[in-house]
Amino acid sequence: MYLLCYNVEIYRDTFNYHIDVDASSGWKDTYVESGSSDSHAWSFIQDVAIPSRDNLEVSFAELGLAEDHFSHPEGHFGQTSEEELNMAIENCKELIRQCDPSDPLSASRQQKLVQKLIQLRMHYQELKEGPVETDTQIKVVMSHKFKVRVGANSHPCEKCKGVIWGLIGINTWYKCQECGYRCHQKCLNSVTRMCPSAKIAQGQSIITDICPERGLSLQKFRCVDCREPIEFQSNQGWSEPRLCDYSGLYYCELCHWGDEMVIPARVVSNWDFEPQKVSRASRQFLKLMLKKPVLDLEKHSPLIFNMSEELRQILKLRKDILIMKQYFIRCQFAREDKLLLLLQKRQHFVENSNMFSLQDLIDADSQILLPELTEIVNSFLKHIKKACQLCRAKGYTCEICHSSEVLFPFDIYTKSCETCSQVFHRKCFTKLESCPRCDRRAHRQTFT
Repeated sequence: MYLLCYNVEIYRDTFNYHIDVDASSGWKDTYVESGSSDSHAWSFIQDVAIPSRDNLEVSFAELGLAEDHFSHPEGHFGQTSEEELNMAIENCKELIRQCDPSDPLSASRQQKLVQKLIQLRMHYQELKEGPVETDTQIKVVMSHKFKVRVGANSHPCEKCKGVIWGLIGINTWYKCQECGYRCHQKCLNSVTRMCPSAKIAQGQSIITDICPERGLSLQKFRCVDCREPIEFQSNQGWSEPRLCDYSGLYYCELCHWGDEMVIPARVVSNWDFEPQKVSRASRQFLKLMLKKPVLDLEKHSPLIFNMSEELRQILKLRKDILIMKQYFIRCQFAREDKLLLLLQKRQHFVENSNMFSLQDLIDADSQILLPELTEIVNSFLKHIKKACQLCRAKGYTCEICHSSEVLFPFDIYTKSCETCSQVFHRKCFTKLESCPRCDRRAHRQTFT
């Protein structure tokens, strides 16, 4: 019988959890928690990608657990949590055995079951080793880090949608320090939505397909978040399904409030910044991902640069910045003046030219980014071309026209040789069939 990894070995040293998964199919996962005991920063290192979207086909209920099992301190079948987890692990193994790897849908379900198995094993190991010391004021539920709040402001509860009345000294409520999830004290142990910060730490990426709807039947007519029954024109009093434009999944009215957000897939594909209705889970995820440089426009949509002149100018400036960076890292005066810190709010601009955050693209469309970037680049140019003799001395002169003008590879009127990086006037270089410097090197090699 074909089996896809259900032997999961977990061990913990002083600072890290290690989960090694061996499979006959030839892939292996390592799941590591690093940092101190009160900082759960998870990373997922994979040789074969596991789908990171919300798990539709696999629920804790199928494994013999309540959907909110990990938010409850006590067992729900009259058993201890350890017994429940053992039962769920065995059920998960059996479901993996039943999957047919030759069927794409079954293979996808198999991978999701493996993810569940890893999660169950991790919780089982933590339970066996005893509680880890954490901040006593922090309550961890579904990876949320809840801290008690007492304030005069009123907020809607994310769990029941009721109002959290902010009466000082009377009502206490909880707020996640990672994603901002708010709930009543009474709703704390019934939270079922996983914190989006945990999904990001596990490697979940932004969806770049426009509203990838899969149909309500694949969700078994249940809200993908809280698993409550949903149905169009229900005669049983069920909630009306609400479609999330970001994930393409259906939610109940308690998990989808009609919030509107700019959708990354629509921006990347059509340069469309019209806000669309999304679920609460998607809203929180997109807010956390807003400033993360995870959108590779040249890879996902190279034609997008034809839709925006500003975007083309921004791309040119970013490529120029990477060239100027080579001057600054070798210039002691630039390091002392900390010129590159002018880009500290967009640190990825000094690392590459192709990765954008959603906030970058929103600012580009709002005509904020280009003026900001132009001002910074002008400061860089002033240092290299005028203020610093060391940087200016690293300029080039055109070997073709022998002009005394100092040239730099980021000048718009220059052309660099792709082989030797020598810089020429663009109009001079186009008159020749080859680079003079490369010709000299080739000529010397014939005599050696």
